[in-house]
Amino acid sequence: MTIHRPDNASARHPAGGARDRLPVDEYLIKVEPFYAPQGREIELFEAAWRNRLPVLLKGPTGCGKTRFMELMAWRLKRPLITVSCHDDLTAADLVGRYLILGGETVWVDGPMTRAVRAGAILYLDEVVEARKDTTVVIHPLADDRRVLPMEKTGELLSAPPEFCLAISYNPGYQSVLKDLKQSTRQRFIALEFNYPPAALEQEIVARETGIDAATAAKLVKFAGMTRNLKGNGLDEGASTRLLVHAGKLIKAGIPERDACRGAIAEALTDDAEMLAAIGELGSSLF
Repeated sequence: MTIHRPDNASARHPAGGARDRLPVDEYLIKVEPFYAPQGREIELFEAAWRNRLPVLLKGPTGCGKTRFMELMAWRLKRPLITVSCHDDLTAADLVGRYLILGGETVWVDGPMTRAVRAGAILYLDEVVEARKDTTVVIHPLADDRRVLPMEKTGELLSAPPEFCLAISYNPGYQSVLKDLKQSTRQRFIALEFNYPPAALEQEIVARETGIDAATAAKLVKFAGMTRNLKGNGLDEGASTRLLVHAGKLIKAGIPERDACRGAIAEALTDDAEMLAAIGELGSSLF
């Protein structure tokens, strides 16, 4: 499990144990992130937050979902705790557990408990990667109850008005076994994300990397070519994130074709024939 922000502080548990806590300031986004809206997603998220509704972000990898969450945390002036979900993520990883520290049994809050206590925004990235028995733990927080039952401590935490639960997943990449259950998804307001239109994506790549508009346009065109291969040898085409990586390499002096191979082609596949095909596409542009 990966938690966004370092754990560097602790406080005593009111029941007599000890509980690690992070200062709220460690989770705050201090500088406004750059994000180019594609629709009314900002307005919708703010309305959901004011009405204490959980939010589901769905869309392909690298299209700006995490950056959007950082922007919303900055706009709402709320701490943002991000958890990158995976197959081994357990309910205890999210809620917390008792540990033996220095010969003393102490309770250590998980990121979900920390977020509820702090009135933060909790963002579970790629939530379907977690085990299904783990995702059930979010249900009481995602409906009208807005509570977190903590069976091991006997606590029932009520989420403050400022708390927000947000999750994300990539519907085009998930198998039937890793789809989001209806019992989970119907608790959420859903926002759909996709790769930006070409002109906007060029602007994003140029701004994020400092490369000129012509080079940014070629990278976006290259990305479109790889996205057309989705389902025909590639699981996913080049994301906006990969274009930014390539642009930064080009800005650093790496030749365009080498930058595209290292930042895009090699990141998309290990198949030699597909790498050659992507290389031919790149040769037609660079």
